[in-house]
Amino acid sequence: MSSLLILFKPYFYSFREYGVKYEGEEVMLPEPELKGEMSVEEAIAKRRSIRYYKDRPLTLKQLSQLLWAAQGITEEKKKFRAAPSAGATYPFEIYVVVGYVEGLKPGVYHYDPFNHSLTLIKEGDYRTELQKAALNQQWVGKAAVDIVLVAFYERTTKYYGERGYRYVYMEAGHIGQNIYLQAVALGLGTVAVGAFHDKEVAKIIGTDGNPIYIFPVGVP
Repeated sequence: MSSLLILFKPYFYSFREYGVKYEGEEVMLPEPELKGEMSVEEAIAKRRSIRYYKDRPLTLKQLSQLLWAAQGITEEKKKFRAAPSAGATYPFEIYVVVGYVEGLKPGVYHYDPFNHSLTLIKEGDYRTELQKAALNQQWVGKAAVDIVLVAFYERTTKYYGERGYRYVYMEAGHIGQNIYLQAVALGLGTVAVGAFHDKEVAKIIGTDGNPIYIFPVGVP
């Protein structure tokens, strides 16, 4: 019986608004679209890792859609999100290093899925610093934005123990594929970046969590 309790208990916490809160300028994002012009099948067929981008900005609408696809709320009552999570423990926070988005000042932002908004953590273009922390991968510095997935393992491991780490990495893959497919549907390009210095990335974006993935996004 205790094993069953451990298995199902996290679902009773799906109403809780897990998350990190920041004090700062809040930017409300446009409402996400729930229907698009490209089918899921077509997006899967066209999905590629794109590393080179034009010097063109993203729109705020595009950024909104990408962040919703990553961690947006898709069921208001239980606060379920766009990507599946073991026991609805939601160990990830989403940060955005913005360089070139229409109507949005450059800076490091935190995504709040409950308000579908961005909170400015610090102003300025930090793409070059992030590129250096990512072993000087140029696409990190050239992308219009870099979406950074940051894990807080304890949200999941406190229920699942050591196996919880496996679930966190699985979830990173779920989120990443959502970002890929949404980027394709929007006519944008992205690539999953896993090679970087964790502590340097964490310092740049201002988190005490564990950076897992960087997704540069731009116009291919």
